[in-house]
Amino acid sequence: MYYKYEELIVYLVFGVLVTIFNIAVFYLLDTVLGVQYLIANLLSIILSILFAFFTNKKYVFKSKSESFQSWMKEFVLFCSFRALSGVFDMLSMWILVDFLTLDTNIAKIATQFIVVVLNYFFSKFFVFKR
Repeated sequence: MYYKYEELIVYLVFGVLVTIFNIAVFYLLDTVLGVQYLIANLLSIILSILFAFFTNKKYVFKSKSESFQSWMKEFVLFCSFRALSGVFDMLSMWILVDFLTLDTNIAKIATQFIVVVLNYFFSKFFVFKR
């Protein structure tokens, strides 16, 4: 059964790690260092994208690039689709914090559930497709 769902299981493991990294960076910047929450969110998204690209490429989708050009294509596609989910993340944070007055850390955690699903879909069907 593991082999049948290996990719999904490994994605969930690394997805959890990336999500924890994303939330931890956000918490450090927003709560500890006092960086404005949308700037802290943007920086946490950018750093998480870089972390996620390398873990997804190597461990989840086991993608091997034949050339620098194919590696670059995957990287640009990955960053582009993650930017789309990042826009959702930013808009959600803005709505949850500024309009619904949720705590920034609670809002960050809440947005990540949908972001993880979007990112898996984008990675599997558009970036690392076989």
